[in-house]
Amino acid sequence: MATGSMVGATMADTPAAPQTDAHPAAQSCLVQNYGRQDIRFVRGEGCWLTDDQGRRYLDAFAGVAVCALGHAHPALVETIRRQVGVLVHTSNHYHIVEQERLAAAIVAGAFPGRMLFCNSGTEANEAAYKVVRLWGNQVHAGRKTRMLAFHNGFHGRTLGALSITANPAYREPFAPLPAAEFLPFGDLAAVRAACADDVAAIFVEPIQGEGGVNVAPSGFLTGLRELCDRHAALLVIDEIQTGVARTGRMYAHQHDGVVPDIMTLAKGLGGGVPIGAVLYREHCAALLKPGMHGTTFGGNHLACAAGLTVLEQVGKPGFLARVATAGERLAAGLRRIFPGKQVRGRGLLLGVQLDQAPAALVTAARAEGLIVGPSGNNTLRIAPPLIISDAEVDDLVARLERARGRLG
Repeated sequence: MATGSMVGATMADTPAAPQTDAHPAAQSCLVQNYGRQDIRFVRGEGCWLTDDQGRRYLDAFAGVAVCALGHAHPALVETIRRQVGVLVHTSNHYHIVEQERLAAAIVAGAFPGRMLFCNSGTEANEAAYKVVRLWGNQVHAGRKTRMLAFHNGFHGRTLGALSITANPAYREPFAPLPAAEFLPFGDLAAVRAACADDVAAIFVEPIQGEGGVNVAPSGFLTGLRELCDRHAALLVIDEIQTGVARTGRMYAHQHDGVVPDIMTLAKGLGGGVPIGAVLYREHCAALLKPGMHGTTFGGNHLACAAGLTVLEQVGKPGFLARVATAGERLAAGLRRIFPGKQVRGRGLLLGVQLDQAPAALVTAARAEGLIVGPSGNNTLRIAPPLIISDAEVDDLVARLERARGRLG
C-alpha cells in the first residue's frame, strides 16, 4: 500500500510554527458560510498534509471521506496529468468514452442498472429524488406522494435533498420545503407503521456519516427492502460517504445483502476530483427521458478518468480486506483510549461518542499534528485515507491519546 513518508512521526518531528494572519476572514472576499479552522494546507502526500508554515499533519479526515487514495497518489496523479493533456471537457451533448467505462465499472461492482453522473453528492440525491417523483406521478398516476427518511440523516443541501434531511438547523431557514416524514433510524417497527401504498420511496444511509456515524442495525436494510417491495415503493440508499470501499465492502449496503432501486455516490469516487453518480435499476432509469434532467459538467472526461483510477486501485486483490483489517485495528485503539465510550462504524468510517461536542478535541488533535472531524452533536469522526498503514493507524491513536490528555 502507498503511504506517506512520515510514519511514526511525533510532535518533536513537527514543531509548531506561529500562525500567519495574512488572510483574516474579515478581509476575505469569500462568503462566510463555513466555520473554518485556522489552517491552510498547501501540500499532501499519502496520509499526510503540510500547511503553509511547513508543519505536517496525519490526515484522519480525508477531506470528509473524499481522498480515498490519500494525497498525491501516483496512479491518480498520472491519470489526471495524462487526461488534462488530452481532453478535459466536452459536455453531455456528446458520448464520453471515460463516462461509459466508469458506468460499466460501477455496475459491475454493484448491481445491474444504468448510471447518471453529476458533480456532487447533493446533486446525486437530487437526481434520485426527481426519479422518485416520476415513479409516483407517472407509473402510479400521482397516487404515491410520501417520502420517508430518518432522523439524523443527511442527504445534501439543495432544496430536494434538504427536504429529506432531518436537521432543523439546516431546513428551517429555507422553509417551506417539499414534505417528508422522518422516522427513528433503525426502528423497523416505526417504518412498518408508517408504510402504506401511497409511499413513493424510503431514503436511507447504511451509516449516518454526518449524523453521528450511526450504523444501520442488522436486519434493518433487509426490512426496508421487504417493505418497499410490499408497497411498490423505491428503496434509495445513499452511499455518498460509505461507498467505494470505505467500510471494507465496495458499497456498504452489501454487508446486508440487499439491492436498492437507486444508489447515490460521490465523495471517494473521484479521490478528490469532484464527481457524483446515481445508479438506477432499469425500472427507474427508464423513467428519465431526454431533456428531463441534465448537467453541463457532470461526468466529464477528467472526472470519470479519475473515478476509473480510484476503482482500479480499490479493486485490487486484498484492498477491501486491508480496509477492514485497518478499521478493526483503529477501532481497537479507539476503545483503548476512550474506555466506556461507544465506538461506532465500519471499516475506516468510525465515530467515538463523547460527552460533549468534539470541537475542543478536534483542536487539541490539531495541536498534536492530527486532523479529525465532528459528526452529529457529540461524535468525533475518523475517516482516514483507505491506504493508511498499520504504523500510521498506531500513530493516529497515539496522537489522539495525547490530544485527549491535553484536555485533562
